[in-house]
Amino acid sequence: MNKTFVITGGAKGIGRCMVEYFASKGEKVYFIDNDAKTTIVVGNQLRSKGWDVHDFVGDIADKQTLIDFATKVLQENPNGIHCLINNACLMHGGILNCCDYEDFLYIQQVEVVAPFMLSKLFKDHFCGVGTIVNISSTRAFQSQPNTESYSAAKGGITSLTHALAVSLSGVARVNAIAPGWIDTGKYHDENYQPAYTEGDEKQHPSGRVGEPMDIVRAVEFLCDERNSFINGQCITIDGGMSKLMVYHNDCGWMYTNPNK
Repeated sequence: MNKTFVITGGAKGIGRCMVEYFASKGEKVYFIDNDAKTTIVVGNQLRSKGWDVHDFVGDIADKQTLIDFATKVLQENPNGIHCLINNACLMHGGILNCCDYEDFLYIQQVEVVAPFMLSKLFKDHFCGVGTIVNISSTRAFQSQPNTESYSAAKGGITSLTHALAVSLSGVARVNAIAPGWIDTGKYHDENYQPAYTEGDEKQHPSGRVGEPMDIVRAVEFLCDERNSFINGQCITIDGGMSKLMVYHNDCGWMYTNPNK
């Protein structure tokens, strides 16, 4: 039986890879993105392949946009949906630069409030036990300077995941994925050519930088009913990078004071 997927942030990056992959498998895919031009172009391109793709332009930080999007999906799918993928994200720096109150709040609306609200809007409309997958980040657990808005949001959606899993027991399984360095360049620019250094690759215990399909395959795994005993979890997919312990003068790495 074909499934109906709902994906946020589906016009570019990992989200676009998800939309293309699940549509190519014969699934029905609805995606929302605030980049109007790209959203429409992607939707038209994928439909031209005969795939069942439906695009929606809107800013998920806005409550009415979420309601309108969910209403459209449910009107066209009165029997409900199968999978909700909360993927949309963006960075806006932190305490050391221009990230102000409104900027910080907006990031939380996109990356925490919207996933909560969409889960609420769809919770009574899953076909059987549904699946919700939230895209977190390794930045929920570790940081570089000046990443407070993004890191806080990813920490929020990680905690939201296990809270929803408990609240929605018997309604939907809820899990998260925390990607590390995933090179999404080709899903932003068709002429993109990666240019990694040896260090970029070898710093990962897996020996390479991640690709969007590394995340999409994990989403597919979590959406498979055969894996129904996985619930409330956050799976880190970062090539082992967050397990690598590095000290001054270790592996050629040396600390230099950025303030000097």
